[in-house]
Amino acid sequence: MESLVLAVAKYGHSILFLVVLAEALGIPIPAALGLLVAGGASARGAMHPGLLIATGIGAMLLGDNFLFFVGRYTGWKLLSFLCRVSLNPEACIMRSADTFYRRGRVILIFAKFLPGLNTMAPPLAGSMNLPFVQFFPLDFAGASLYVLTYFGIGYLFSDFLGIIMRGYSTFGSVVSWLVGGFFAVWLGNRFRLWLRARGESPVPLIPPEEVMRRENVAIFDVRSHGYYEAGTMRIQGSQRIEPNALAEQVTLLPRDREIILYCTCAREATAVRVARILAEQGIPSAVIEGGLTAWKKANLPMEPVPDHEMVLLPKFA
Repeated sequence: MESLVLAVAKYGHSILFLVVLAEALGIPIPAALGLLVAGGASARGAMHPGLLIATGIGAMLLGDNFLFFVGRYTGWKLLSFLCRVSLNPEACIMRSADTFYRRGRVILIFAKFLPGLNTMAPPLAGSMNLPFVQFFPLDFAGASLYVLTYFGIGYLFSDFLGIIMRGYSTFGSVVSWLVGGFFAVWLGNRFRLWLRARGESPVPLIPPEEVMRRENVAIFDVRSHGYYEAGTMRIQGSQRIEPNALAEQVTLLPRDREIILYCTCAREATAVRVARILAEQGIPSAVIEGGLTAWKKANLPMEPVPDHEMVLLPKFA
């Protein structure tokens, strides 16, 4: 038992650091649970509260600042990637961006408590050119508030947590089980979505080269976040359809031409979703297999998105 306690004493702070850093980087691991358990362990005298708080804040700042600078240089590409591990990837970017646009930079203080925005706020701030000298103090305040809140709850209710923990010697095991359980829920949700997709009617997939050979086609770009960066390219001659406002745009679709859809999602998820909605309304369509990525690889014609169709990210002065 003594050796086990020494081992946990040696690696307990590392476990907390990795859990908080993982959540800050967008990995679906609940840092709040780790902070609760750490607070309870600290109240029971097993861990130093000051070191734990510093560890949590430091890990969160490290992850946030990394995403801030990557967002500064990659823009929406990083946001798209982060949303792929979200529990609701389709609404992730649009919801986060809308909240950040309306609330502004002060939302960084409270972003950690808002699902869907907690990981997205730092790269959004970077993409919107928020000066680092403004970002860092706001992010520091937000990270401190988040860590102190959950650590404090764990500290105050340490007796209740002690029942769960059965002493400090199981700290690592408790965090591991909690993290594992949350990850299992995430995997289960992704599996449920996969099963639901398999049970739905199939959508015709057409290779890019075949699309070029067909005549009398109308190609539509249904990327949910594709028109936000200057210099964005699209398939030559294609038109824009906003998948999150499809009901208002269905009347614009031609009935005398074959409708072809494309996006940049994994497994053409957005284009397939739009195709199924159109099918329910009696409008047949097909999806470009591999999306815009496959079109580029085939060296087929592309064009810049017209300036009047761009919806650029607002920039902080």
